[in-house]
Amino acid sequence: MARRAATISNEALPDDVSHAARRCVVDWFSAAIPGSVEAPATLLRKSMADELGHGRARLLPDGLAAPARSAAFINGAASHTIEFDDIYKPGLYHPGSPVIAAVLAIAQSEGLSGDRFLRGVVCGYELSNRIAEAIQPSHYEFFHTTGTVGAIGAAAGAAAALELSAGQIAHAVATAATFSSGLQQAFRADAMTKPLHAAHAADVGVMAAQAARHGVTGAMDILEGPVGFGAALTKGVDWEQAVERLNSGYTMLQITQKNHTCCGHTFAAVDAVLKLRGDHGLNADNVAKIKTGTYSKALDVCATTDPQSPYQARFSLSYCLAAALVTGGCRLAAFTPERLSDPVIRDVMTRVEASVDETADKLFPSIRSALVEITTTGGQVVSHHAPTRRGDPEDPLSDAEVTDKLTDLAAPVFGVTGAQALADQLWSLDQAPDLDKLFGDKPKAA
Repeated sequence: MARRAATISNEALPDDVSHAARRCVVDWFSAAIPGSVEAPATLLRKSMADELGHGRARLLPDGLAAPARSAAFINGAASHTIEFDDIYKPGLYHPGSPVIAAVLAIAQSEGLSGDRFLRGVVCGYELSNRIAEAIQPSHYEFFHTTGTVGAIGAAAGAAAALELSAGQIAHAVATAATFSSGLQQAFRADAMTKPLHAAHAADVGVMAAQAARHGVTGAMDILEGPVGFGAALTKGVDWEQAVERLNSGYTMLQITQKNHTCCGHTFAAVDAVLKLRGDHGLNADNVAKIKTGTYSKALDVCATTDPQSPYQARFSLSYCLAAALVTGGCRLAAFTPERLSDPVIRDVMTRVEASVDETADKLFPSIRSALVEITTTGGQVVSHHAPTRRGDPEDPLSDAEVTDKLTDLAAPVFGVTGAQALADQLWSLDQAPDLDKLFGDKPKAA
């Protein structure tokens, strides 16, 4: 795995892979910028104040100077807060939050070029995506892949960006693997811990890469050993297959960019409701019942029926479907405190019924689908099957839509002009001599 990472790091990226990497970076900023002005990122700044105000890495959104590890931690949390970060669906994994946060922190701290940064990002995605895919579905029974495998991806990406040798990359990955953590219970409650999984993974990745650079070694059989990562955190993993797949193309080309600011397990059903709403002029007044059938994991993770916070609402299938019907979308505007207490949305939630669809369950996790049937107050029944999610590789967002997503989400923080300028910078990262001007000309002191 490390040899593959070193090869990617030392060779020019294929054009389509470089383009896909820039898409992922644009998408990461779409999630990280609005997340940076919300808790827990704002609270982490206060709790880590003694560590900030120096260093070459920077915090979103204002460019406050920070050491690499601190920047990776806080920006990693920010990018996983509003549930708008990317997905590698075969791995049940959000690679962007930990990997890009870590590699960006290293790239800024070391004054690396945009191309070197992108190579590190690709390395982090490729190794961690293959590992994530190999350990599913049993790993996801209890563990949050973004926290566990994310630490490995962050380490691989940071080490590759630093142009470490294959041996050093291997030691960085081995060290990171033993710090892998993240329990699913954290995001089945109204808590801020889930974004901290991505934060910790990014921090661990930076630490492991920096340590390996100076000779710190890790256990080379940490993944496949009898009491290693695989034995402890999954069942029936085939490591040989995972290694073989590293040479069978780039997973970077199979990334989902989210179209809604909520848990991805709700997306297929949300897409179906929005389709029926538009096709049939449906609204809260003329809908009597919404029935959805989808895969069981969606019902397990998004089972909240009485959300009391925007975070809980993002993990409530009934809320997301009701909000989609009432507001016509499921982005940030659907999760304000005002919307959360909207009596119309709350009333529509009582009309939502969800069950497991056997076909959708069999296709999961490779395919995320849902069937929605809506009965109107006049007795008409209309239905729509969403065979995948908008934004998945089978139905991807266009580059223009990815850009619009960034400008839409960054404009409240940077202004429209600032958001558009940032988008232009990010799309041309492969030509950037360094990343110093992504947050202004100089890091800001505390």
